[in-house]
Amino acid sequence: MKNREIAEIFETIADLLEIKGEDVYRVIAYRRAGEALRSLGRDVNIVWEEDGLETIPGVGKAIAAKIDELLRTGHLEFYEKLTAEVPPGLADVLKVGSVGPKKAALFWKELGITTIDELEQAARKGELRQLSGIGERSEARILENIIAQKQQQTGRVLLGEAWTTAQQLLSRLREIEGVQRAEAAGSLRRMRETIGDLDLLVSAENTPIVIQAFVAFPEVDRVLGQGETKASVELIDGLRVQLWVHPPECFGSALQYTTGSQGHNVRLRAVAQRAGLSLSEHGYQDQEGGMIFCPDEKKVYEVLGLPWIPPPLREDRGEIKAAQGGELPELVELEDLRGELHTHSDWSDGKSSIMEMAEAAIGLSMEYLVITDHSRSLGIAGGLSIEDLRAQRTEIKRVQKEIGNKLTLLQGSEVEILADGELDYPDEILQELDIVIASLHTSLRQPREQVTMRALRTIRNPHVDIIAHLTGRLIGKREPADLDVDVIFQAAAEHDVVLEINSNPERLDLKDTHARRALESGCRLAINTDAHHPDQFAFRRFGVGTAQRAWAEAPSIVNTWPLDRLLAWVKSRG
Repeated sequence: MKNREIAEIFETIADLLEIKGEDVYRVIAYRRAGEALRSLGRDVNIVWEEDGLETIPGVGKAIAAKIDELLRTGHLEFYEKLTAEVPPGLADVLKVGSVGPKKAALFWKELGITTIDELEQAARKGELRQLSGIGERSEARILENIIAQKQQQTGRVLLGEAWTTAQQLLSRLREIEGVQRAEAAGSLRRMRETIGDLDLLVSAENTPIVIQAFVAFPEVDRVLGQGETKASVELIDGLRVQLWVHPPECFGSALQYTTGSQGHNVRLRAVAQRAGLSLSEHGYQDQEGGMIFCPDEKKVYEVLGLPWIPPPLREDRGEIKAAQGGELPELVELEDLRGELHTHSDWSDGKSSIMEMAEAAIGLSMEYLVITDHSRSLGIAGGLSIEDLRAQRTEIKRVQKEIGNKLTLLQGSEVEILADGELDYPDEILQELDIVIASLHTSLRQPREQVTMRALRTIRNPHVDIIAHLTGRLIGKREPADLDVDVIFQAAAEHDVVLEINSNPERLDLKDTHARRALESGCRLAINTDAHHPDQFAFRRFGVGTAQRAWAEAPSIVNTWPLDRLLAWVKSRG
């Protein structure tokens, strides 16, 4: 059995246990095991043979025993018993936006619905609205989400998953004798939120050695195509990868060619043609047949009198015209971030203590860290009561005293915007916090006017500093709220409320096009990880990539500011 097959079994177990109403921690354990297997990067069969299953993150003794049973017998008794109780097709039903475990169970028990197709048919016939708690509007929304989900099933993977796989492959490619450079290209290098096939590029003189070594990598499940300079494979997790090998003198032009979007490359070739040149992955050719080789990517642009255009901008959104006019933005970089404004600890649904989060932030040379655990109404995430909030402040002060001046700790809260637009804490409690982040987690399917009103009402509250993950989307899993974003951007600019780019690769919300429109409306942004564990601070690179795609510069990102400026801004807001 392959990694992805076992991962799918554990993910289905998690979904079915959730529908049954089992303990949430049990559900999370199986879901984490599935995620760990998908991102393992090694054949789980080899790990099993090495007796190393429990070294896999998220795999303890009980899960390891179940993987062992699957690999030994091809079956899992626990899974078979569970699917005899709960139809496995309900796991797919659960992935439809606005269908939670209770609704999935209701549809199954009352209407016998066990698949998405059956759910779609029932919605089209108006059968769902006859159930308790399901109105006509809710039924229409479910149908819309089914249609949207089918449109989204493109076989693309999240940026974070593709990034991790690419780094593992590139590290191994760089170890091959004769390899001078190895880089990711394509949509991954442009930091798109989802990736189709993974494109990798290598600079080497002896291409056959590189190709042969690559197709023999342990991650490779099957070879789809193999030539002298290119190989195409499918990995054990199902991701397809193309590898190109070019001589060093052509590497820059090849990297540019395989990175740029189609629209960007067409425009660049048009500029070359007007200069009497023809541009390909091999370099430039003049009208007499002479070649201009580009060993590095900057030369590709220099030949045309252009500055180097950063990969996230290469989407044919005006970047070549801006380059010609000397108007390219000085993009925000990861190194510009001074602190993190949105994190969670084990006081709510985080997995680490405040001290552990602080130590990780110190290790990353952060200047400040804001702990923003959930507010009281979000019970599923262990939201803090007012008493808990005040007790946490004492703990933050204790940790601050212990770490000294290595890092400044601040207390905030991710305050829930309730269904009627009220905030989860009263103003007098919000005043006690260093920074207030407000967010939508519930009632995301409200009509456009209503959900927009909730956001606008929050923005007008002088105690709210930041709006987190504005639309509430989960890429490929949950549709964004139907907000009038342009009206919200205008209000945020008017009231000087910051809009967050949430760096979690499942969110990346604001998305790049929204972030650019927000900047054009005069808004300030923050790049936050929403980290629930120290490892998730690594998500910052994805938020920075999204900000770069939005043409964002450091001064417009508030957590590039020094602490005294940040606190002065918060104080000025009341």
